[in-house]
Amino acid sequence: MRRLREALAAHIREKYGIDIAVVLEKPPKLELGEAASPVCFELAKRLKKAPRAIAQQIAASFPKIDGIARVEIAGAGYLNAYFDRAAFWMATTRPQQAAHQSGAKVRRVIVEHTSINPNKAAHIGHLRNAVLGDTMVRLLRDTGHDVAVQNYIDNTGVQVADVVIAFQLMERKSLADVRKLAAEPHFDYLCWDLYAKATQFFEEDKTRAAKIRGETLKAIEEGEGETAEMAAVIAEAIVTYHLRTMARLDIYYELLARESEILHLHFWDAAFEKLKARGAIQLATTGKNAGCWIMPWGRDAKEAKNPDERTEDPSFEDSASPTEEQAKIFVRSNGTVTYVGKDIAYQLWKFGVLGKDFHYHKWPNPPDSRIVWSTTSGANETDAPHFGGAEAVYNVIDTRQAYLQDVVAEGLRALGHAKEAENSIHFDYQIVALTPRCAAEMGYELSAEESAKAYVEVSGRKGLGVKADDLITRMLQAAEARVLQKQSDMTPGELGRTANALTVGALRFFLLKYTRNTIIAFDFDDALKAEGETGPYCQYAVVRIRGIRRKGAESSSAHASVSAETLKRLLDGPEGAEFWELLLLNGSLDYAVDAAIGAQEPAFVTKFAFQLAQAFNNFYHKHHILSEADEQKRAFLLSLTELVERQLIKSLQLLGIKTPEKM
Repeated sequence: MRRLREALAAHIREKYGIDIAVVLEKPPKLELGEAASPVCFELAKRLKKAPRAIAQQIAASFPKIDGIARVEIAGAGYLNAYFDRAAFWMATTRPQQAAHQSGAKVRRVIVEHTSINPNKAAHIGHLRNAVLGDTMVRLLRDTGHDVAVQNYIDNTGVQVADVVIAFQLMERKSLADVRKLAAEPHFDYLCWDLYAKATQFFEEDKTRAAKIRGETLKAIEEGEGETAEMAAVIAEAIVTYHLRTMARLDIYYELLARESEILHLHFWDAAFEKLKARGAIQLATTGKNAGCWIMPWGRDAKEAKNPDERTEDPSFEDSASPTEEQAKIFVRSNGTVTYVGKDIAYQLWKFGVLGKDFHYHKWPNPPDSRIVWSTTSGANETDAPHFGGAEAVYNVIDTRQAYLQDVVAEGLRALGHAKEAENSIHFDYQIVALTPRCAAEMGYELSAEESAKAYVEVSGRKGLGVKADDLITRMLQAAEARVLQKQSDMTPGELGRTANALTVGALRFFLLKYTRNTIIAFDFDDALKAEGETGPYCQYAVVRIRGIRRKGAESSSAHASVSAETLKRLLDGPEGAEFWELLLLNGSLDYAVDAAIGAQEPAFVTKFAFQLAQAFNNFYHKHHILSEADEQKRAFLLSLTELVERQLIKSLQLLGIKTPEKM
């Protein structure tokens, strides 16, 4: 599919001098070919010709491509491609060429994901962010892009400040006390509870809360004194916990970009001067926002609805003035910088247009001994790789932050970086909530009204949610019990590896199979299912194939080549449509990957993996592969089985899922 699309785009460029994105679709019936493109309808608008006339010109001049038998015209101007089935078989059985060797354009891409506030344990909503981001990284790398993975650490924000205040005012803990607590197990769980208590504490006296928060934030931003040092101890300890949690799902990072360096290395100062020089922001002198630096903007202002994640409340304040309602605060009247101000500086650095760079050092005690770099205000380690300077940036942040992400892009435009603003991609997604049953299982008391709802929203401020480590551990225990029911002779090591693969497969697949704009109502029973559209179902298809291969290893047909006559007889004969459908589906992984990247929907790849596993299981139940009497047909069936195994393994790897040997 990818080769056909690239060849068609190249032919159009050569014939008409037009660069155009070629879309391929699957025709409704196999009789209409294997791929159809409506590209001529788009060309008709540019060339001022009838789509069918353009289709006739292209079909008549389209060069011969290996694996394509012919290209025909359909309807009012579709181009339908018919594959050479035998050639397609030969192409799929050859070793596959890596995408970066195929001539595809390589772009430098930054994907920033996870970005949890370092004030408490990670929860299931954070897992959706991390799994989506990590999968997008895998997909982009598969197509040859140079991808850098970054995790933004908001270590100077209000959430960290709240935990500092909780330790100092509510728990009466000194810096030495907090250092000792941070070295003990489950410090992130302790902070989870403290953050919820702090929220209740602040609700009782909002005026006092605002004053204390302002003073604490200022101390943390300035980076001096016991308050700032306590914030640093808390944030560093919590980040280390987050790294360990994500490593359990095979998620890793190359750079931890800390917000403190945006301030201490004067990133914000540089961005601030640029914004003032361009007139993009202005100092408000009257009204509620007096003393604040704001960005006037013609769009209606909308507050971020999730103060838990990467926002500082209030980064936008309501006002009676229409002008102020359309303004975005970058610097508060007390001189502290809001999230959006710091993020514009960070975004300018990502694209290499800020004119400054971070200092870097290796993060201490990373999971699995992998090197993880972090920004630092201290000495720069000169052996750090190059970071920044991207052509495109994916910011994986939930949909409730859409307005703030739009402000960041608008800030880039105001500075004259329209291209960078266009390539600032807000990879948004909906929340992960809990089913009422799941919330009850977690011990949360629900009202009758909440129990009747389809889902209950999690809230870090209220302490309501499923901690990520609790979830993973619970799923791991259930997976071990399930494996032992069928594989009681497994060694402890085999059991651990198998259960871990099933746990990661079940959880990642569950979080990826829904489109990004779907609210996920999490339920333990649903996530742990091994049947239906699940990770374990796809993993089991691979395990089944490996079992077939092991049983047929001693058979001479296991290594027999399939003759051209056999291919023609089987692919064009009475069973040909069935075999061809499976082979064609098997060969469409690159199409699913390209579609996933184009639509920013990793769910397309989960759908492919499930459909292929399902198609193979139907094929397996219909054909007696190892006992087939016809030696050539048996060799064909075994080869087709191994082709499916290869693509299933690859599709699952792209989803971050490993396949065990046994289940």
